[in-house]
Parts: sequence; C-alpha cells; structure tokens
Amino acid sequence: MVSHLHIGVLAFPFGTHAAPLLDLVRRLSASAPNAQFSFFNSAVSNNKFFGERVSDSRGNIRAYDVWDGTPEGFSGGHLEAVGLFLNASPGNFEKAIGEAEEETGMKVCCLVSDGFLWFGGDLAEKRGVPWVAFWAAAAFSLSAHIYTDEILKAVGSTDVAETAEQEQTLSFIPGLSKVRLSDLPPEIFIHKNPSPLALAIKKMVENLPKATAIVLNSFEEMDPQITTDLKSKFQHFLNVGPSILASPAPPSPDDKTGCLAWLETQNRPKSVVYISFGSAKKSLPEGFLDRTNEIGKIVPWAPQLQVLGHSSVGVFVTHCGWNSILESISGGVPMICRPFFGDQKLNGRMVESSWKIGVGIPGGVFRKSETIEALNYVMRSESGNVIRENVHPLREKAGNAVKLEGSSTKNFNKLLEIISVPNCSN
Repeated sequence: MVSHLHIGVLAFPFGTHAAPLLDLVRRLSASAPNAQFSFFNSAVSNNKFFGERVSDSRGNIRAYDVWDGTPEGFSGGHLEAVGLFLNASPGNFEKAIGEAEEETGMKVCCLVSDGFLWFGGDLAEKRGVPWVAFWAAAAFSLSAHIYTDEILKAVGSTDVAETAEQEQTLSFIPGLSKVRLSDLPPEIFIHKNPSPLALAIKKMVENLPKATAIVLNSFEEMDPQITTDLKSKFQHFLNVGPSILASPAPPSPDDKTGCLAWLETQNRPKSVVYISFGSAKKSLPEGFLDRTNEIGKIVPWAPQLQVLGHSSVGVFVTHCGWNSILESISGGVPMICRPFFGDQKLNGRMVESSWKIGVGIPGGVFRKSETIEALNYVMRSESGNVIRENVHPLREKAGNAVKLEGSSTKNFNKLLEIISVPNCSN
C-alpha cells in the first residue's frame, strides 16, 4: 500500500446516507492504515458519529465540518434543508478541503463522494485525481435512475398517479421486469417533481459515467442481470458488501433497553415479530403502548443487527430501507414491507416479487385484518414457508461474496487499488 495518501470523503448529511459511507471509509482505513481520510460532512451529522472527538480511534479518519447552507435560527423542513445544503455546494466542500490540506500538509489525492454529490467529479477533475462515487442504496434503484429517460418515454404525457399506467412494468430495463411505474421514487418523474434533490439526481446521472468507480454496499449475486448491465455503463461498478458481513465483528452492543435479554426469555424459535421503521414513523395509535407491553416489548432504540440475528425472531416488519433489508437478509429473516417514501416502495417490490423473501401489507396501510393476514401468511402458511426458505440461499450468497475469493472482496481490493494509484502520493 502506498503511504502518505490523503483521501477526501464528501458526505450527504441527510437520511441514512452518511452512515454507510463512513462504514466504507472505516473499512478502507483499516486496510490502508498509512492513509489519511478526511471526512467532510455537516456539523450536525458529524456530531452523531464523532461526538466531541474529531478523529476515529485509529487516528486516520478525521472529521471536518462543512457549512450546511442554513441561516442562523433556521427552522424549515427536510426538503428545504436539502435545497439549502445543495445550494451551498460545492463551495462549502472546497473551503473545508483547503483547510484539511493545510492542516495535514498533504494534497487530496482521491475524492470519494456520496453519489448525490455529482460535483465530486468536477472537483476531482480540477485536481487531476480519481473520483469514486458511493451509491448508498441498491443497484436496482440506481438502475431506475440511469434509465430515467427511457421510463419517461414509456410514460409519455400520462399522469402516472392518476391512470392505470402506474401498473405498467419496467420490462424494458434489465432486471426490473417485476417493478411497476408506481413503485418508482418520485424523483424519477422530474417533470412533476423538480425538487432540489430530483435536480441533483438528474445531474448525478449525467456525471456518473466519468467516475473512476461506482461503489455500492451490496453484492453482485443479489441482482446478476442488473450488475452485468451496469458494469457495461461505468469504468468500474463495484459491489463491496454487505458491509455488516465484510467488516470485523463489532463489539457486543450496549443492550441498555434490554432487547436481547428479553429475546432470551422467549421459548419458541422464530416466534417473535420485530417491528422497526427507523426514523420514518413518529407516532403510535392511542393505547398502543399499553396493549403491546402486555405481550411484547417497546423500546426507543434496538441493536437491530443482533436482534435480527437472534433465533427467536421470525419476521421483520420494516419500512424497507436498504440497510434494513441487508441486515434482514444477513440474519436470514423474512420481511413484511410497509414502505413510506423514497426508494422504499421499489425496495419492497424487489423483496416481494423478485427475491420472494417477504410480502407487502395489502393497500400499504396497517389495518388489523390485513396485518394479521400478512403475519399468518409469512409465519404459519405453506406459502409463507417458501418465503422463509428463500431467504437462506440469498443469505448464503451474501456470506460467500465477502469471503477471501468472493466477488465483494475482489471488488473491495480493486477499490483499494483505485484510491492508491501511484499519482496519488504527495
């Protein structure tokens, strides 16, 4: 490994984007201990990961705050905050990069950025260094964005939200034959939704082909047809996950809410329903806590990876965030899907129709009868047994991908080569 490398990392500080990017950086830093990684992120987001410390325990990842674009006393909503952040970019990142270069005495020799930050390519080109774009979601959602023009041509002038056209499948996109127009993120239909994020994604699609590599927290065997197609479109298309299986085992979690201890008291394997919607659901029905605490356990936070790996858990009721899906597969747990926004509907469709490792809630709304029906279907029926069994081969493929000769390990090694090219050294 070439020493004295300075890798700049540009994070998108919204949703669950920054965390998997930092996971990737930690993996890279462990394999390249002589390299310095500067992690550029908003102050609020950095504080969640680093707290009062500015560097990680190994010392070769250092956090730098970038201005988030908001005025003092800002109290606007999520979408407005995204727009202000993007308006402040890339100037806010350039300023922080300059500070990091002055502090370390080393020029940045490679830029790794969240894929949404399309201008990472321009910054890298200006410096004459490689640009690595990290896509924080699944390969199939990236594919949907790459094929936006073809999708919009298929839609024509129809309003997808109001006509039967929304049930049209994407048979013209490799690997997405089960996906319906109604499953797609709203940013695809930019003529109806010209939000700052939609415009940023459009620019991302235009700029990604000049990236040295596109990196994903997934594994090739999950979607072979999509992988083959996207490999033909980029210089390097590298699935390097699942990171939860590829990274060293984390220390035992602080079971401060007693989740794991409670699971140990359950006598029947695969009998527990684990429900988590991340940060998507803020309120619960009146009386829900009292009724549920009689037979279950409600906590504000759970060590999800360990919960899903526990033998007592039989099904995961999820919002279908990409990280949650990977953790469920890694734990061998089938899913009941209730997507809320973004790419979650698309993720849910793949879970239910392509991989057949879960089901959706009929109508997408939790009503008593539909919820009981979904639970009985997955946990008790013969058809549900097929779903339960389908998770295990996918789990095995995920595990094989991160083994010494696995596809994700080879791709990760290729990524290490890219960030360590000779012209990177100072």
